[in-house]
Amino acid sequence: MLRVLYLDCFSGVSGDMLLGALVELGVPVTELQQVAGAMGLDATVSAERVQRAGFAATLVRVVCSRQQHHRHLPEIEEIIRNARLDAAVAQRALAVFRRLAEAEATVHGRPIDEVHFHEVGAVDTLVDIVGVVHGIHRLGVDRVLASRVSVGGGSGEIAHGRVSIPAPGTAQLLKGVPIEGGPVEAELCTPTGAALLAELVDEFGPLPPMTLTAVGCGAGTRDFPRHPNILRAYLGAMEWAEPGEAQHIWVLECNLDDVPGELLGYAMERLLEAGALDVQVLQATGKKNRPAVLLRVLARDAEVRTLEEVLFLETGTLGLRRLRCARRTLPRRAAVVETPYGSISGKVARLPDGRERFCPEYESCRQAARRHGVPLQDVYAAARSAWEHAQREP
Repeated sequence: MLRVLYLDCFSGVSGDMLLGALVELGVPVTELQQVAGAMGLDATVSAERVQRAGFAATLVRVVCSRQQHHRHLPEIEEIIRNARLDAAVAQRALAVFRRLAEAEATVHGRPIDEVHFHEVGAVDTLVDIVGVVHGIHRLGVDRVLASRVSVGGGSGEIAHGRVSIPAPGTAQLLKGVPIEGGPVEAELCTPTGAALLAELVDEFGPLPPMTLTAVGCGAGTRDFPRHPNILRAYLGAMEWAEPGEAQHIWVLECNLDDVPGELLGYAMERLLEAGALDVQVLQATGKKNRPAVLLRVLARDAEVRTLEEVLFLETGTLGLRRLRCARRTLPRRAAVVETPYGSISGKVARLPDGRERFCPEYESCRQAARRHGVPLQDVYAAARSAWEHAQREP
C-alpha cells in the first residue's frame, strides 16, 4: 500500500492554500513556525478557520515584522542550505525554487542566477514552499497526485505591469500540466502554487481508487460570492501495481501523408501539453505508395477526449484509431540529488529484485549542462554518482 496525497485544484492552487490543507491533515502550525525559525526568518505563522462561499477551511498566514526585500536565487539557496532542515526537505525545496528561477529566466531572457525575484523572494513565499515540502514529508506521503488545475481568467497586476492570467511565469511552470480557465475572473493559480505542483506532483488525473483517511481544506486569500476558493486535499492509501502487474492506457493513432513537418512538430507539442504520456512519430507508407508517418499517442483515461480533439484540430486527420492496452511499469518516486552542477531531479524505480535505480531527468540535466558549459553526459554521470554515494551513506 502507498500513502497518497491527492490535490483537488478546482479553485487553483497557492502556497497558503496548500499549507492550510496540510494543517487540516495533521501538520501542526508550530512546526511551520519552526521551519521559519530554522531558516532564520523573522516571521510569525498562524492558522485560523474561515468561510469561503459557505464552506469552512483553514487559512494560514505568514506575517513578517520587517520590510521584505527581493532576492536572487543564490541568496535563497544559501538560506535553505544553511537552515536546520531535514536533508530531503531541503533538497526538494531547492528544486522548487530552481524551477521558479528557470521559469523567470525563460520569460525574461536572462541567466538563471541573475533572475531578480519579486513576489517569490518574499519571506512568506520561503515559508510557503519549505513549509509545504516539510508538511508532505512529515505526513509520510509516498506519492502526490493532482487534478486538472483551474487557473482563473482576466488580467492581474504583477511587478512588471498588468498581464493576462495565467501570468507568464505561471504559464511557463504549468507546461505539461493539464489546466483549464475559470471559473472566476481572477488569478487562481499563483507562481508559487504552480512551482510546487510541477515539482511535487507525480501524476495528474481524476481521483484514483483509494482508502480515504483524512480530508483537508486550505483557504485562498480571496472570498468569492458564489465560488468556494479552497483547495481540497485527500490523504489515503492505495494499492500500486507491483512489477509484473498490468495497468491500462489508451493508444491513439492516425496515419498522415499530407502534414508539413512544422505542423507535425507543433501538434506533438500540443499533445504533450494536453497531458499525453508520450507522443511518437514513425515512418510509414500510406495509400498509393505515398510516404507517410504514423502518429501515436499514449494517454490515460482522463485525457483521451482532449487528446483526440487536439489530433483532429492540429493534424487535419479524418479519423483515428483508439486502442486500450495493458502496460507494465516499475513503481517509482521522485528524487533530487546534489551535484557539482547543482540540484538534479530524477526518478527512482524499484526493480523486481528490490534494488533501486536512479534515472536523472533529461530537462534538469540539460539545463545544468548549459548553465555550466559542460557535456550533457558529464551531468548525467555526476547525478548517478551522487545517488550511488547517497545510498552508501549510513
